[in-house]
Amino acid sequence: MLKQLRNTLLVLTSLLALVLAPLASAGPLDGNSSDVMLQGFHWRSHETKPWWNVIKNNAANIKAAGFTLVWLPPPSDSAAAEGYLPRQLYTLNSGYGSEAELKSAISALKSNGIQPIADIVINHRVGTTHWADFTNPTWGADAVCDNDEWSGAAGAWDTGDGFSAGRDIDHTKGYVQNSIRDWMNYLKNTIGFTGWRYDYVKGYAGSYVGTYNAGTAPSFSVGELWTDLNLNDVNPHRQLIMNWINATGDRSGAFDFTTKGILQQAVQYNEFWRLRDSQGKPQGAIGWWPEKSVTFIDNHDTGPSNPSGGQNHWPFPSDKILQGYAYILTHSGIPTVYWVHYFDWGSDNQNAIKKLMEIRRRKGIHSSSAVSIQAADTSKYAAIITGRSGKVAMKIGAGSWSPGSGWTLETSGNNYAVWSQ
Repeated sequence: MLKQLRNTLLVLTSLLALVLAPLASAGPLDGNSSDVMLQGFHWRSHETKPWWNVIKNNAANIKAAGFTLVWLPPPSDSAAAEGYLPRQLYTLNSGYGSEAELKSAISALKSNGIQPIADIVINHRVGTTHWADFTNPTWGADAVCDNDEWSGAAGAWDTGDGFSAGRDIDHTKGYVQNSIRDWMNYLKNTIGFTGWRYDYVKGYAGSYVGTYNAGTAPSFSVGELWTDLNLNDVNPHRQLIMNWINATGDRSGAFDFTTKGILQQAVQYNEFWRLRDSQGKPQGAIGWWPEKSVTFIDNHDTGPSNPSGGQNHWPFPSDKILQGYAYILTHSGIPTVYWVHYFDWGSDNQNAIKKLMEIRRRKGIHSSSAVSIQAADTSKYAAIITGRSGKVAMKIGAGSWSPGSGWTLETSGNNYAVWSQ
């Protein structure tokens, strides 16, 4: 019943989106996408100055690896070097380099056929010199949610969770919406970004992401909805992701935090049974709405940085990341590779990830590829995935499994293997 209701809502909201916002585009999130995204930074990237030149100098390598999207860090002036306390939005000299260096990096990516994705931090903002003197663009006290920590806040009640490190922005204000839309169109039309990664979307209603996408027509959009996960009852967690996507008018995808959580639990504790739901489908968001699900192993918040350190709030087991990539790079959804894993953890890891990406590309595995789970128990997980140009079989875990005769072993490593047919 829950699934039937969700599917009915999907049809209705999709029709409504077509009527109300014909210019909005979900791009590769419409389905059958062969995109693979690279997170083009980590938590300490700002310490390598200018980071934009690192991106520029690696543009050809990023293309050669097969990445089609690169998620870049927040581009605006910020009170924190990492970029997540935005101050003056139109000032694009940041901890990662100058505006000119940013434009040069974006140009290098686009000349290599890669779409640059901007990290959009609009849940909160800090003042130019104190709590809330917003300039460039200028906003008043009514742009701050009434229940913010700042005593001068004069806006409406927050439509999501609070964020104490900055002023919670009131997205109900029309002039604030117009200001944000204009800035995002500046990033797109003048600076060269093509899509958006929305930060901390649990801080404001998902409908506003739909509004901003309708007003900017990005080629790609993904939201970071990071909420608590109960490993023994994951359906409420992935339902929240579905609900958020619906709230955007189906104009955005979302990171598949459900898959991250159950996958790292599976490889760490031999609980591979967690990866199959009661319907025989993948247990994460990709089991319900794969074309809108962006899978990943780690990011700048959850994982390590280079040199050693970083936030490491919820890291994937470091000795098992190739099992993780063997899963997400052969499955449905739009997979994301973390910069540190690919560029900083040695040539063996890089070559292994690159090989998995090459298999995905050659066999035509895409965001809505059919996944037939063959085994999911206490020693292994195995599945056969159908691409446009053939099938791929994969196994992770120490347990023994083979797809049988007629298959060619493409690549293997510590507790993972991939075959093709």
